[in-house]
Amino acid sequence: MLIVSITSQEMALLVDGKISRLFKISTSKNPPSCIAESFGTPTGLHQLADFIGADQPLGMVFKGRLPTGRHHTDYSRDKQVENLITSRVIRLRGLELNKNTGLNCDTYDRYVYIHGTNHEARIGSPFSGGCLEMLNSEVVELFDLVEPGDLLMISEN
Repeated sequence: MLIVSITSQEMALLVDGKISRLFKISTSKNPPSCIAESFGTPTGLHQLADFIGADQPLGMVFKGRLPTGRHHTDYSRDKQVENLITSRVIRLRGLELNKNTGLNCDTYDRYVYIHGTNHEARIGSPFSGGCLEMLNSEVVELFDLVEPGDLLMISEN
């Protein structure tokens, strides 16, 4: 199980009820929110749904959940200003009806992920558009430690 604290910008990996690993993350620059189009990180209980990018190189950019074939440093400076999705993608599915799953609040339909970023210096501070962003090397590590169906609790505290 994974537990995210938006306040501390950390994600804990629990194994047998004990913290096995602690990761610094970046959640949304907007306030936490489960509402569609809010660009806030959704709270509550989630499940790790789709695992995308196994065996892709560190720093690979994904567009529409597909690898582009390009490392984030291959892009122009203008494009690198954007917050690119890199290295691995773990798509999240909300499990709480009318909170983070259902009409106008569905985490899966909002395309909320755990993923790497080309702005690693910002990890530890709110910056994303709603996703949980990680260092590229750490999202690859996490990708190999968890599996589809594992649970994720996102808390404001």
